[in-house]
Amino acid sequence: MKTWHEMRRFPLAVQLLLVNQLGVNTGFYLLIPYLATHLGENLGLSAAVVGVVLGVRNLSQQGLFLIGGSASDRLGARGVIIAGCALRAVGFALFALGDRLPLLLAASVLSGLAGALFNPAVRAYIAQEADDRKAEAFALFNMFATTGALIGPLLGSALLLVDFRTSALTAAGIFAALTIAQALVLPARQVTPSKSTVLADWREVLGSRAFLAFALAMVGMFTLQNQLYLLLPDGARRATGWDGAAGLVFLVGTVSNLALQLRITRALSSRGSRARWITVGLVVMGLAFLPPALVADAGSPGWLDAVPVLLGALLLYLGVMVAQPFVLELIPGFGRPELTGTYFGIFYVVSGIAAAVGNTVVGWAMDTGARGGAGWLPWACCALFGLASALGVAWLRRLGSLPTPQKPAVPATA
Repeated sequence: MKTWHEMRRFPLAVQLLLVNQLGVNTGFYLLIPYLATHLGENLGLSAAVVGVVLGVRNLSQQGLFLIGGSASDRLGARGVIIAGCALRAVGFALFALGDRLPLLLAASVLSGLAGALFNPAVRAYIAQEADDRKAEAFALFNMFATTGALIGPLLGSALLLVDFRTSALTAAGIFAALTIAQALVLPARQVTPSKSTVLADWREVLGSRAFLAFALAMVGMFTLQNQLYLLLPDGARRATGWDGAAGLVFLVGTVSNLALQLRITRALSSRGSRARWITVGLVVMGLAFLPPALVADAGSPGWLDAVPVLLGALLLYLGVMVAQPFVLELIPGFGRPELTGTYFGIFYVVSGIAAAVGNTVVGWAMDTGARGGAGWLPWACCALFGLASALGVAWLRRLGSLPTPQKPAVPATA
């Protein structure tokens, strides 16, 4: 109830986009975690073809974030968000209806392009609408996103008891409902497009060395967040010998996020600089991988071995709760308000590519550790990623290269 009360302190547009993010993550995680199994087992595609289909979706999203960000700045975030949700509804429906490779590739491209459109646009809209309460708005955004990431897989696993088509059509229906809701309710903001060309805008953003350095420093945050879907679930399964143990990782994250996210952001907003807390959050994220490393080479599975893994998950979520709202708050401060969407778009392109490289390193460490009896190796790599990113942000802070946002307004007492 307190979360809903806090949400209502924000403008209607922010409220709708928070609920929208809950729906986006619910629909996404309802389908995507089970897509590879459907393509391989139900449709009989080879592992190579499955990799191509999944890779096309990821490339379409990561590679086109810049287009979505610029479209948001020039056409208005509202229209871009609506178009993105509509495209994802179509893409997910194609996954349900198509079993031929051309249709599957079209579904991958559409669903990836959809994310490239609405992800930077939503963040740009919230940053502009929340004004000097950006950190709190993004804290709530994180809470709704995390909740959707838990609900989605649970709902997806239940719908798969019927069949994959039911699951995919349900996900498509969620995005269709979000499209209609935003078309009816989301207010249009007045757009003041940049007077320069799109290419000139891109050159301006890419010419900001401080911004690019900050985006690269965030490789640790994105790489470690991705381990919530790779290394930590795998560690939980190995520790307990139970496949369902992976769900405990998400349960720990959702409960802690709902209980602590807003409290943490509010407590830290008035104590020290944003860069300081981003650094602290990244350190906590790195240290989160040390407890699971202690049981990585344990012999027979046992429930006691799951405790360090779940402790690591809790620390990782805490680190994200500390750092992420302030990261998203700082991004618009690097440049002109007219380029907010472009900054978000380029930020996700740069950090996404860097995180892909980081995930490759973690995957290599998992394979190497498994072959050499060094199960601790991927956990140590992740710890180093977090600490290296923390050092990068601390260095930028020391140089005075990071923007200083306004102090948040104190909300009226209920």
